[in-house]
Amino acid sequence: MKSILVIDDQESAIAVLTKILSPDYTVYAADNGTEGIKIAEEYVPDIILLDILMTEMDGFAVFAVLKGSEKTRHIPVIFITSLLDEANEERGLALGAADYITKPFSPAIVKLRVNHQIRMIEQLRTIERLSMLDELTDLPNRRSFEARLSSEWSRATREKTPLSILMIDVDRFKDFNDTYGHIQGDIALQAASKVFSQMLKRPGDFAARWGGEEFIVLLPNTDISGAQEIAEQIRKNIETMLIPCYDGMVRNITVSIGVNVQINKKYITIDDFISGADKALYDAKIKGRNRVCFLEK
Repeated sequence: MKSILVIDDQESAIAVLTKILSPDYTVYAADNGTEGIKIAEEYVPDIILLDILMTEMDGFAVFAVLKGSEKTRHIPVIFITSLLDEANEERGLALGAADYITKPFSPAIVKLRVNHQIRMIEQLRTIERLSMLDELTDLPNRRSFEARLSSEWSRATREKTPLSILMIDVDRFKDFNDTYGHIQGDIALQAASKVFSQMLKRPGDFAARWGGEEFIVLLPNTDISGAQEIAEQIRKNIETMLIPCYDGMVRNITVSIGVNVQINKKYITIDDFISGADKALYDAKIKGRNRVCFLEK
C-alpha cells in the first residue's frame, strides 16, 4: 500500500486528512516540522502533505530540509494551506512543490490531487525501471550495474570487506550466430541469463548484461575462494545447459570468465577494477576458453 505523510500542527487537520486518505493509503502524521522530517527520513513515504503555517518551523523551512536530503528529496510535496495568497502559492511552486490543497478540505479534491501524484510516481518508477533493464534478457543493464558497483565499492571501502567481479563472455558467439542465426543467438543469451538468476541467491549479488555477448557479476563481501567457486559453478552450469534449436536439436555454449578481487586497496579505482577483470577474461580466452582466470597481481 502506498504511504502518505501529513505534517500539520493542527490536530483537526491531521484527523480530517487521515479519515479521507486512510482507506486507500498508509497515513503517517507529525504535528511539527522536526518530527515530520524525522518520520520522512525513517519511512520514506510516497507523498508528503505539508502545512505552510506552522509554529517553530514553517512549511517552507521543512520543504528546504526535505529537498536537501538524499533520502527524501525525490518525494513529491503537496502544500496544504488556508492562505488564499497567490504569492505563497507561487513561492511553493517555484521551490518545486508538486501541488497545493487549500483548507477547508474537500474530500473529493484531496483524493483527486493525491491520486494524480501517485499515478505520476508510478509512471516515473516504471520508466526508471525499464531504463535500467536489458530488453532481451530482462537482466539489469550496464547503467544499472555501474550504479550498483559505485554503491558497493563505497561500502567495501568503508567496511574494509572484499569485493569480487566476474567478467563473462560467451565463447565464439559470432560463429554461433553465423551458424544458427541471430534469433537462435538471442535464445542462447536468454538461456545464459537464467543461470545467473538461479545461482545468485544472496541479496547483494548482482548480475547484468554488459553488452553484446558479455555479462558481468558483482559479488560483495566475497574473497578469492568464494569468487572462484561461484565463477566455476556458473561456467559449468552454462556448459551443461541445453539450448533448444529450430531444427529440433539442442546445442551448447560455453563461457570464459575473468575474475578480479578488490581487498581494501584505496589507490585502485573502479575503472581499474573492471579493467582487471577484463584482462583476466582475455587470459581465459587465449588459454583455450571455457575456463576461469584470475587477474595476476
